[in-house]
Amino acid sequence: MALTDPDHPILAETSDSSLLLINISGVDRPGISRSITEVLAQYNVQILDMGQSVIHESLSLGILIRIPPRQSGAPVVKDLLFRAHHFGIPIHFTPIDQASYDRWVGHGGQPRYIVTLLSRDLRASHVHHATRIIAEQGLNIHSIRRLSRRIPGSDLADLDRNVEGEKPIEGNHRRPPVCLEFQVGGRDVDFSALKETLLSATSEMGVDIAFQKDDLFRRNRRLIAFDMDSTLIQAEVIDELARKAGVGDEVSKITESAMRGEIDFNESFRRRVGLLKGLSAEFLQGIYENLPVTEGAPHLIKVLKSMGYKTVILSGGFTFFAEQLRKRLGMDYMFANELVMADGHVTGEVREPIVNGQRKAALLGEIAEKEGVRKEQVIAVGDGANDLPMLGMAGLGIAFRAKPLVRKEADQAISNTGLDSILYLLGYRYEDFPA
Repeated sequence: MALTDPDHPILAETSDSSLLLINISGVDRPGISRSITEVLAQYNVQILDMGQSVIHESLSLGILIRIPPRQSGAPVVKDLLFRAHHFGIPIHFTPIDQASYDRWVGHGGQPRYIVTLLSRDLRASHVHHATRIIAEQGLNIHSIRRLSRRIPGSDLADLDRNVEGEKPIEGNHRRPPVCLEFQVGGRDVDFSALKETLLSATSEMGVDIAFQKDDLFRRNRRLIAFDMDSTLIQAEVIDELARKAGVGDEVSKITESAMRGEIDFNESFRRRVGLLKGLSAEFLQGIYENLPVTEGAPHLIKVLKSMGYKTVILSGGFTFFAEQLRKRLGMDYMFANELVMADGHVTGEVREPIVNGQRKAALLGEIAEKEGVRKEQVIAVGDGANDLPMLGMAGLGIAFRAKPLVRKEADQAISNTGLDSILYLLGYRYEDFPA
């Protein structure tokens, strides 16, 4: 007996149930949802939930309905069968008992989280790894959606090339990240163990997996601050200056001494700046013009500015470079260390106060207060230990291509894709980005 036959047994199965789950799948075409809901409207049914997705012209539509009391479900099912037959698509009906429905409603009160999976080339093994982590935490996946662009057919062959070790290319020719977002729910998440697992996956799989609470502030950030060296630019300026000036070894020794705790950051910074004495402004400019901007940085700043974000550079580097970068990227604020100049040359001194880790956090707090932005609406991005204070005070702290200690301490870490992957952490889709 055909499923579309009015005397099909499914009519008897569903006629006594007031709660009914309708599933439709098949080739997508205009008018299916309109036609199905037209039938439901004729019988004045109550829609309790509804979801639809389309992947490569294949439709999946689910509707949970409640049929009014004292009304048989058979006529509804019969008319829906005929409509589905008209479109040539399968339709399935599942009666739902009250106990099952109540359990489902109860799950709606569970905490919700967002898992973001980022990769240059998304493979099934990456998705399996992410879903295994989700399952091991006792979480249930409620929805999955792709945030990144669809890959054009002309680019598919490029995915088979071995790109290990390739330097990312900025602009239209670089390989953009692929992103899947999982909305999950559940209780009793072991955040400490989860963090270790995510860091391990990042190293083993070459992907970035972020785990966040799905709350109001995730979609309502307003201020973002960046470290400069090794974050907005792919270099450590003081090391570049020292190397070009022939004092690279001396500067490295001071840096290592500070890392061993033998001298504090401020003292080590003063000593390193002292070795730069005599460098000309022309020399500094030549260094600036060869500083590589980090992959994705211009695009990220452009998008965030279009969305009304305030953007900030908070650098332990030098204002000579940070101010030019601020103007180049169109950012709002810049704070860094000012080299004292005399007759167009570096004197070997720096103006106080030195912008160290604590100063960065304090400045970020002052900017947020000035802009009327809550801490939860602040994002901070950095790579070094001196960025940890501002990463910790921000509502969202992101370690970008950072050292292990920073990745471990920060809220989130991005190690394998560009800076503009941050847009996906915020839940934006590729289609939301301005051209």
